[in-house]
Amino acid sequence: MTSRLRPVVAACGAASLFLVLLAPPVKRALEASMTAQMLVQIPLLVAVGISIARALPARASETIADWNYNGISGLVLATVTSVFWMLPRTLDAAVVDPLVATAKYLSAPLLIGLPLALSWPRMGFIVRGVFLLECIATFFRLGWLYVISPERLCNLYLLEDQQRLGQGLMLIGAALFLAVAWKLLWGRFDSLSVAAREPQPAHRGLPSTAT
Repeated sequence: MTSRLRPVVAACGAASLFLVLLAPPVKRALEASMTAQMLVQIPLLVAVGISIARALPARASETIADWNYNGISGLVLATVTSVFWMLPRTLDAAVVDPLVATAKYLSAPLLIGLPLALSWPRMGFIVRGVFLLECIATFFRLGWLYVISPERLCNLYLLEDQQRLGQGLMLIGAALFLAVAWKLLWGRFDSLSVAAREPQPAHRGLPSTAT
């Protein structure tokens, strides 16, 4: 596939997936359970944002990169938004409140998937490690809370569904932990980010030291 066709294919893929997720039968099916909404619907919306990032023209990516040094800004934005959509109250509201549902369909691609896709290649080894460790800890913390809670945290979903979600989150955390451990022991993390390999733009207002 040529470099000119890749953005077009990514844009078409993002639009197609988004339209499928908007379809009422699909939306109802994925919001029928707490597990499907958090572990299927929201990740698929994040995937839409990742595809959008691949479809962006180079000039737009460079402009965003000026405000996303080493991927830190995008990482913070994606993390805060992700935590918000993990809260039981927001899961409930996204089903019954059209405004919250609209916010979910827009923020998951644009504030999680897009900034994460743009930030990951620019992150250094330490930033990636901290991010992955925090993801693992979050999956275990939230999963354990859902499993041991004696009461429903979401009004729309049954306790059994809540516990199933907790078990799923803990399994994802365990799988991610094993993947990171395997990579550290037998694989290789690229310790150089894209930002480190590419020349950084000169700061405005500072004299250049180049001769």
